[in-house]
Amino acid sequence: MAASYLLRSSPFSFTPNPNPNPRSINNAATIKATISSDKSTETTPPIKHRRPADESIRQEAHRCSSNKPETFSAKYVPFNADPTCTESYSLDEIVYRSRSGGLLDVQHDMEALKAFDGSYWKSLFDSRVGKTNWPYGSGVWSKKEWVLPEIDSDDIVSAFEGNSNMFWAERYGKEHLGMNDLWVKHCGISHTGSFKDLGMTVLVSQVNRLRKMGRPVVGVGCASTGDTSAALSAYCASAGIPSIVFLPANKISMAQLVQPIANGAFVLSLDTDFDGCMQLVREVTSELPIYLANSLNSLRLEGQKTAAIEILQQFDWEVPDWVIVPGGNLGNIYAFYKGFHMCKELGLVDRIPRLVCAQAANANPLYLHFKSGWSDFSPVKAKTTFASAIQIGDPVSIDRAVYALKNSNGIVEEATEEELMDAMAQADATGMFICPHTGVALAALVKLRNDGVIKPTDRTVVVSTAHGLKFTQSKIDYHSKAIPEMACSLANPPVNVKADFGSVMDVLKKYLLSKDIKQ
Repeated sequence: MAASYLLRSSPFSFTPNPNPNPRSINNAATIKATISSDKSTETTPPIKHRRPADESIRQEAHRCSSNKPETFSAKYVPFNADPTCTESYSLDEIVYRSRSGGLLDVQHDMEALKAFDGSYWKSLFDSRVGKTNWPYGSGVWSKKEWVLPEIDSDDIVSAFEGNSNMFWAERYGKEHLGMNDLWVKHCGISHTGSFKDLGMTVLVSQVNRLRKMGRPVVGVGCASTGDTSAALSAYCASAGIPSIVFLPANKISMAQLVQPIANGAFVLSLDTDFDGCMQLVREVTSELPIYLANSLNSLRLEGQKTAAIEILQQFDWEVPDWVIVPGGNLGNIYAFYKGFHMCKELGLVDRIPRLVCAQAANANPLYLHFKSGWSDFSPVKAKTTFASAIQIGDPVSIDRAVYALKNSNGIVEEATEEELMDAMAQADATGMFICPHTGVALAALVKLRNDGVIKPTDRTVVVSTAHGLKFTQSKIDYHSKAIPEMACSLANPPVNVKADFGSVMDVLKKYLLSKDIKQ
C-alpha cells in the first residue's frame, strides 16, 4: 500500500494517499518541507475531472488501484493466547474456534502499521470522512488498513455505513444529571437502523471474497434477537448471497422481524430463546457450507471497533473519560476496547476511556460476574426484557468482555425494566428518540452519577445501538400505561377533547398553566 502524500488542489493542504507506501514520504517534517517547497512553484490548482459517466465508483476504484502487494496483513489467532502460542489461521480460512475450542481474534501486523506515526493515521482517516470514494466513504472502510487490509475493494459490500452523528445531550445532561459534556453516539443511524451494520459489512465482504475464490460457501446464517438478522439480510441481498436467519418466536419487535423478510432472507421462527437459536445455528453451520455470522465470528468485531475510532475523530482525537455500551452477547464492548486500544498503541492518543457495560437486570450474567469479583462465570436464564436485543443469558463473548473491562478499569451496571423505560422516556422528552437498549445505558449512567463514580465534568459518551423507530410498540405501551406492574410515571398520552373552541381552550389553558410558561 502506498504511504505517499498527494498534494491536491491547494499548495497549503495535503491529502494522504489511501494506499500508503512505507518507502515514500512518511514523516511530518518531510511532508512540511515538501509542501513548503511546492508553494513557490505551484500557482494553479490542478483540474480534477469527473469519472466517465458510464463508470461506477466501484469500477473507478478498481481501475485506479495500484495492484501492488499489500503492505498490511491480518490473521486469526487464539484470543488472549500465551505470547509463545504459534497457532494462527488465514482470514481466508473458514474457522471460528481455536484448536482448544476457545475464541479467535483478528490480529493485525502491528509492526507494519507502526511504520507510520499517529499523525499519519489521523490525517489519513480524517481525509476520507464524508467522501464518496469507494470504499473509503464508509465509516468502516475509511479505516480499511486496520480492518480487513488484504481484501480487494472490488469485493467489498458496503452501504457507506458508519459516520454516525454524535448527539450533544445538552438538556438531558444539564437537567437530569448536572452534566454539560454528555454525548450520545447514535450508531443506530445506519443503513438497517443498528450498529450491527458496522460488523456485517466486513463479514459479508469477506464471504463475497471467499465465494469469488471458489470456497464452498452457499450462504450465511445467524441467530438473532432482531438487529443482526436485519443487517445480515440487507448486506447479503446487496451482494446476491443467500441468508438464513434463526429467530426466537414472538421475542422480537415486528419492525425487526419484517427487515429480514423484506430483504429476502430464509427466516426460521423457532420456539426457543436466543441462546437456543445460537446453539442450533452453530450445529447447522458445522454440518452445512453455511458461513456463521454471529459475533462468535471475530470478523464482525473488526467493523464494530471503528465506532470507537469515530468517537475519537469526532472529538478531534481527544479521549472521553467514559464510554457506556449496552451489553448482550458482549462482542461490542470488546470491539470498543479494541478500537480505543489500537489508537493508543499506534500513537493516535495517549490513553483510553473507562468502559461501562450496561445490562438489563432481566439478562445480567456479566453484571453478576462483575459483582462477584470476577469469580467463576455462570450463565443465566434470560427473562423477558424490553431491551430484547440484549436478552441473552449465555453470551458468546464473555471472555472478551471481561478482558476489555479489566484492561480499561471498567464497570458493569444493570437497569431494571422500569428504570430503563423511564430513562428512555426521559431522554425522548429532551429531543431524543432512543431504543430500550440505550435506555439501559442511560439508566446505568444515572446510577453512576448518583453514586459519584462519574463526575459532573467528565466527558461521557453513551452508545446508542439501534434506532428508536424499531421499538415503537414499547413506547406506545409505556405512554398508554399499558405495562403491567409499571407506574410509567413519565407517560404522555394524548388528551381526548371535544372538537369545539371552548373545550380546546380549557385544556390548553390548563396545560400552559401547568408548564408555567414565561413570556
